[in-house]
Amino acid sequence: MAVVLKQREQLEQLQALLSQTTPALAQLVCIGDGETPLERVDALNPASKRKLRQRRMALWLIPFGFVAGLTFTYITDLDTFAFAGAWSQHLLGGVAGMLSGWMGSFAAAASVSSSEDDRLRSLRNRLDEGNWLLLAETVAGAEMPWSVLQQVRPLAVVRLGDD
Repeated sequence: MAVVLKQREQLEQLQALLSQTTPALAQLVCIGDGETPLERVDALNPASKRKLRQRRMALWLIPFGFVAGLTFTYITDLDTFAFAGAWSQHLLGGVAGMLSGWMGSFAAAASVSSSEDDRLRSLRNRLDEGNWLLLAETVAGAEMPWSVLQQVRPLAVVRLGDD
């Protein structure tokens, strides 16, 4: 969850209050001028999310591509890789399918746009306006201390991912 604050004093006050809560928060990162740069925070970086999405897509697209390429060369009896011999041409068809799956993982990861991207864009805009962000993540099963958050009167509280 990202908390948008107008002044640095609010940021420091909220950070001090949240660091004293029990159970302790899993993550507490200050973002703004003189603090952690936005690009270094993976939870708020669309490029790192896209890279992770690409890797996950590749995990199933590459093996599927291999099987599809191998099956295609058996079904069609095309001699595309005839120079390699009877068995090797089928394996080369599978390798071509693997490469297609790998390239497809990049295309699929880049084409996905989610509502999370819109939230990240709005947070970037708030930061560009001179506001401060406090990224807070609770431990699994714990509730966010809402009463503590409301004490500093944040401009906005933006939920990210599965918070």
